[in-house]
Amino acid sequence: MERTSTVLRELRGAQKPAKGVSLYSRYVNRPAGRILAAAAFRLRMTPNQVTLVSAAFTFAALAGVALARPGPWTGVLVYLGLAVGFALDSADGQLARLTGRGGPDGEWLDHVVDCAKMILVHTAVLISFHRGFALPSDGWLLLPLGFLFVAVLTFCAGLLREQLGRAAARGGSKGPHGSAPASRLRAVALLPADYGVFCLVFLLLGDETAFRTGYAVLAAVHAVFLALFLGKWFRELRALRAY
Repeated sequence: MERTSTVLRELRGAQKPAKGVSLYSRYVNRPAGRILAAAAFRLRMTPNQVTLVSAAFTFAALAGVALARPGPWTGVLVYLGLAVGFALDSADGQLARLTGRGGPDGEWLDHVVDCAKMILVHTAVLISFHRGFALPSDGWLLLPLGFLFVAVLTFCAGLLREQLGRAAARGGSKGPHGSAPASRLRAVALLPADYGVFCLVFLLLGDETAFRTGYAVLAAVHAVFLALFLGKWFRELRALRAY
């Protein structure tokens, strides 16, 4: 069995490119995932097992949002569960690249868990609003539904962009040559759209007004990012027809 330091060094060389990744994912989630991937390697876990452990942390935290009374400690525990689940979501891919044990089944499982997470996180907020919040009006119940729509559409459209881009590349449409290096400005700009940053809002669960406000601001920001992403992805796919 390799030493942990050796495994960590090999994992650093098996990272995805930094382009298109926010500062949180680059400097917080991926390094945390690297440590968890090294631990999973030492425990002889498979990438799919790590994915399932990630799901367990995430879904347990979301059950707390839906069922527990909102409060400061609830918020802390929910955040920790979501943050650990997100780090493990990075660890499974890193472990797969390290061991060469990745495959279509693992990618499918990872996407299924991600999709379930996006649906359940906003569903849990909706339930929490209904059960535990003294809302100013019932109109606030529409907010989690709107955020859910934005999150699912962003996920599906981004996944389709990736898959259609791969299909075009296999068919000979390579697109423009060259790739711009990772931009720190872009990494900062992407912070509000990062799931890890979104998880921070649950630390506000002890204050209903603060949580509702923070959640509403993030919903608006994600809606703006969705509009920008849709335009960008459409232009990229249309450009592939010229190659």
